Amino acid sequence: MKSKSLIALFSLLLVLPTQAKLKVFILAGQSNMQGAGQININPKSHTKGKGSLEYLMKDSKTAAKFAHLKDKKGQWITRKDVWIRYDERQDGLRPGFGARNTTIGPELGFGTIVGNAIKEPVLLIKTCWGGKSIMVDFRSPSSGMPPKAMMEKMLGGMQRREPKATMKDVEAKVGFYYREMLSGVAQTLKDLKKYYPAYDGKGYEVVGFGWHQGWNDGGNMDNVNAYEENLANLIKDIRKEWKTPNLPIVIGVSGFGGRNQKVDRRLGIIAAQHAVAKRREFKGTIASVETRDFFRPAEESPSRQGYHWNSNAETYYLIGESMGKAMIKLLEKN
Repeated sequence: MKSKSLIALFSLLLVLPTQAKLKVFILAGQSNMQGAGQININPKSHTKGKGSLEYLMKDSKTAAKFAHLKDKKGQWITRKDVWIRYDERQDGLRPGFGARNTTIGPELGFGTIVGNAIKEPVLLIKTCWGGKSIMVDFRSPSSGMPPKAMMEKMLGGMQRREPKATMKDVEAKVGFYYREMLSGVAQTLKDLKKYYPAYDGKGYEVVGFGWHQGWNDGGNMDNVNAYEENLANLIKDIRKEWKTPNLPIVIGVSGFGGRNQKVDRRLGIIAAQHAVAKRREFKGTIASVETRDFFRPAEESPSRQGYHWNSNAETYYLIGESMGKAMIKLLEKN
């Protein structure tokens, strides 16, 4: 009888659902991780809406590529297996989680790929702010303080606005958004049921980090020359913070201007981002994704803001998609 009971118990365990931990990805950076890809067709734009997500879904050249985003009634599909939290917005993955609810960023393509590949539920946490550098704003502890001359210049600028400002006020700005990123992630993970109502309490794992940033650091060569080391330090610090020594990380390089980009500062940022991924210390755990081929000219886009990828939704989707594919390859290795 005891043997039959054990067999029955074993059979029952086989059919019970396994513990499926929530898979958490953090997407960080500046305004292009926020996302300026236009969703709706603007008939008054200089291209009559070309490059917007709606246009892409109607264009015979791209319609099939994006057909999965709408249902048979023509409504945007909201995925429930992939959830996203960005500031005060939270919902299943769908268009509308860019810098505004009328735009997309890399999260849409990224979430589609990882959601399709991972059987467990997925949560994307976006922590990004426009106009921020890794030289100052996202600077992590391992990089220490910026050079003295830069700090003094920052103090001078601050004192013109606030005469009583001190060097301590300048130091408080260094790494402020790095700390905000950590705080936002910690807040979300501490109260998952609030930010992801479908959370079932089975636990979570921080399994990946996506980085798309670089415009501000490409403003001068001092920032460019320090970029590789600053990004490498950020990677080491977040891995330590989240207790994930081999956390898979994907860098979407700063490919503005496409293959025609000639500005040495812009090319320097791209080279630094690729160089981080090639470091021996990060072997097999970091990938850099080339994005220059996703750049679309203003004549094919909703805007002429080159620093925002001309607001082209296809560009943002392809960046996210490629980052997602690279992430899945890293996860398969680890």
